[in-house]
Amino acid sequence: MRGEMSAMVLRQPGTPLVREQRELPEPGPGQVRLRITACAVCRTDLHVVDGELPDPKLPIIPGHEIVGIIDAVGPGTPRRPGERVGIPWLGYACGHCEYCRAGQENLCDQARFTGYQIDGGYADYTLADERFCLELPSQLDDLHTAPLLCAGLIGYRCLLKAGDAMRLGLYGFGAAAHLIAQVARHQRRDIYAFVRPGDEHAAAFARTLGARWVGASDQTPPEQLDAAIIFAPVGELVPRALRAVRKGGRVICGGIHMSPIPGFPYEWLWGERQILSVANLTRADGREFLRLAAQLPLSVQVHRYVLSHAQNALDDLRAGRYSGAAVLIP
Repeated sequence: MRGEMSAMVLRQPGTPLVREQRELPEPGPGQVRLRITACAVCRTDLHVVDGELPDPKLPIIPGHEIVGIIDAVGPGTPRRPGERVGIPWLGYACGHCEYCRAGQENLCDQARFTGYQIDGGYADYTLADERFCLELPSQLDDLHTAPLLCAGLIGYRCLLKAGDAMRLGLYGFGAAAHLIAQVARHQRRDIYAFVRPGDEHAAAFARTLGARWVGASDQTPPEQLDAAIIFAPVGELVPRALRAVRKGGRVICGGIHMSPIPGFPYEWLWGERQILSVANLTRADGREFLRLAAQLPLSVQVHRYVLSHAQNALDDLRAGRYSGAAVLIP
């Protein structure tokens, strides 16, 4: 007789998560089952829960920053029970389209995503395609590793898109920014942190991480930036960031969802400024960033919630009640 597991489930966007008891899933060919030890809470989870991302699988178990121990394997997988792995947002790519062949599996038209089209980590157990599980450095414990699997990975991909920018602006100082600020400081870059007007807690947090300048998102930095990364899902920040970067500078949009970008004069873009977006991640990003995170090492600020309080964690994230990342512990 199969065992049971607890899961926090979204039945319809815009409604609270509900706790359910489900039968333990059995892994199929190429799959593994994980006993989840930690799952971080991401702003993308909010976009799914709030209905800002279209056509999720319903009902869906959210969560895509998953750390766990393999406890069962399906046919045809080389993995073994007892392995500790991480499951990120990218849960499947076809492997043979033009994007996959070019090393851009993050752009695969057949890609499927954890906690959106595949049941995720707001649960005791989950299934995953073993090819998309990431090996985790032993130096990093479960609680502090979970936020690296999206906030860290997406932030790192944004940082790569910023090139060799030495004066780097970060708009929205949450889970991703607090990790990438540390990587950037390690690379001897200067950080200019932009927070919501009046958010003194976030401003103080940015200063503790070595930001050269901290100001409100509607302020102009004291000198022009080489690049800016926008983590906040606020479209009006794009023209503001364009005005803050120098000629030839880049503005990188790191979110999967953003409110509409308002119109702006062409002169703000002129001078070979660029607007770029970052979509998802690749497994290569994951392997590279996790090695780097273990070497630094990163200081990851986390806030624990028990699994049954997942809705509270989402509500607190939406309201900006904490800095760093929330992590669910089954």
